[in-house]
Amino acid sequence: MSKAEEFSSHIKNGYTTKGDFITLGGAMLEGVPVGGDAHVNIALKTLNRHGLIAGATGTGKTKTIQVLSEQLSQNGIPVLMMDIKGDFSGIAMPGIEQSFITERHAKINLGYENKGFPVELMTISKQNGVRLRATVSEFGPVLFSRILDLNDTQGGVVAVIFKYCDDHHLPLLDLKDFKKVLQYITEEGKAEIEKEYGRISTSSTGSILRKIIELEQQGADVFFGELSFDINDLMRIDQNGNGYVNIIRLTDIQDKPKLFSTFMLSLLAEIYSTMPEQGDAGRPELVIFIDEAHLIFDQASKALQDQIETIVKLIRSKGIGIYFITQNPQDIPAGVLSQLGLKIQHALRAFTANDRKAIKMTAENYPLSDYYKTDEVITQLGIGEAFVTALNEKGIPTPLVATMLRAPMSRMDVLTQQEIDSHIASSKLAKKYNEVIDRESAYELLNKKIASAEEQATRQAEEVAKQKEAQKTTATTTRKAPESQTTKAVVKVLTSATFIRGALGILSKMFKK
Repeated sequence: MSKAEEFSSHIKNGYTTKGDFITLGGAMLEGVPVGGDAHVNIALKTLNRHGLIAGATGTGKTKTIQVLSEQLSQNGIPVLMMDIKGDFSGIAMPGIEQSFITERHAKINLGYENKGFPVELMTISKQNGVRLRATVSEFGPVLFSRILDLNDTQGGVVAVIFKYCDDHHLPLLDLKDFKKVLQYITEEGKAEIEKEYGRISTSSTGSILRKIIELEQQGADVFFGELSFDINDLMRIDQNGNGYVNIIRLTDIQDKPKLFSTFMLSLLAEIYSTMPEQGDAGRPELVIFIDEAHLIFDQASKALQDQIETIVKLIRSKGIGIYFITQNPQDIPAGVLSQLGLKIQHALRAFTANDRKAIKMTAENYPLSDYYKTDEVITQLGIGEAFVTALNEKGIPTPLVATMLRAPMSRMDVLTQQEIDSHIASSKLAKKYNEVIDRESAYELLNKKIASAEEQATRQAEEVAKQKEAQKTTATTTRKAPESQTTKAVVKVLTSATFIRGALGILSKMFKK
C-alpha cells in the first residue's frame, strides 16, 4: 500500500460517520488532494460541541463560515451569524459556477450546485434590519452589574434598584428608566429608599451613572428597550426544509466592544435560560458563528469573561453550538478554547520571531500527526485550505487533516444596497420588531410620582398660607372689637329716648331760673 493509499484509508476511517453529517472538503497530503472518498465529514450530532475557525487575513475564513452555514441550513439547522465586516449577505443569492470552482470540486471529488438560502438581516444598532432588543429587566441585577463591571457595593445598589422597581411595579425597559430610578433614589426618593432598604451612598450611584453613560456612548440606548426579541424566531425553517441563516449586521460597532460583549452575553444568557435540555440529540438546534471573536473579550472584565466561559460550557446541553472566528487562537481565553471540539485552522504567516513562536504555540493545540509537521504545513496552506480536526460520534478527536475546502454554493459577494432594502422590506420579522414601542415604564411613572408629590406639596403650602392669612385676619378683628362695642354702647345711650327726656328736663329747669 502506498503512502497516499494508507493516508486515504486513515482519513476515511477517522471521518466516517453513521448518522447525518456535513462534508467540508477533501483530504490533502503534501499539498495535493488525494481524491477518491477521502472526504472530511463532520457528524451533525457533534456540532453542539462548539468550534474555532482561525487564520491570517485573506486565507479564506469567511468562505469557510459560508460553507458551514450553507451545509447546516441545507440540513434544516438554523444559523446565527455575527457579520462584523459585512461579508455574508450574499448567502441569500445563488452563486455562479466559475472554472476555478469546477476545477476545485473535481480535485476533491465532490459535485457542485449553486443555490441561495433563506436569510434574515438583523441589527442591534441603527443599521437597516430586523431590530434586536432586550429590556433592562431581562438582564437582571447580577448580569447587568457584570456588564457595567461594578464592584460588590455598587452591585448591591443595582440589586436594590431592581427590588424597588419590582416592589413598586416600575418596569425597567431601557437605560433612561434605570437612570431615572438612580436619580430618584438619590434625590426625591432618598428618604423612602432609606426607610425601606437602608442608606445608599451617593458616590456609588455616581459611579454607576458614569458606567451607564459609557455604555450609552457605544450605542446601547438603541439596544435596550421593547419589543424584546424572541429567540424562538431564530429557529425558523423555510417551506423547503432549509434552516434560516440569521445575519446580524455589525459593521458599525467594530469600535464598540462593550456593546458587542453586552449583546453577546445577553443573547447567550437568554438562549440558555429559554431552551430546554436536549441531551444526546442527533443534531443541534442552532449554531452561532461569532466573527472577530476577540471583540467579545476586548475590554471585558474578568467577571464578564467568566460569565461567557460558564455559558459556553453549559449551553451545548441545550443543543446550541458556538463557533469563534479569529486570526489567532490565542485571542480566545484558554478556558473557552478548551471547550471547542471542531478546529479549522487556516494558514498563519511568519514574518517575525514572535510570529514563529505564535505558530509553534498554535500547532500545539492540534493532535499529533504522522503525516504532517504541523508548524511547517500551517504556513504553507493556500487560500481555501485548512487543517481540520473534530470530534467523532464517540467524542474522540479525529485525525488532523489538511483539507481543500469546498466552494460556497451561494454568492461569494455581498448583496447590493437595493437588494438589502428589498430583502428587509419583505421580512415578516422586520414588520414584527421594527415598530417603535415606548410604553409607560419607570421613567414616566416616577416623573408622574414626582410631579404628583410636587403638586401635593404646592397645595399643602397654599393651604398653610391660607390658614396663616385667616389666623392673621381673625387676630386683627379680635383686637379692634372692645373699642367698637364701647362706641356703639355710648351712641346707643346718647340716642335713647330716656336719655333725651332727662337732658331736656335739666335744660328746662336751667332756663326757668
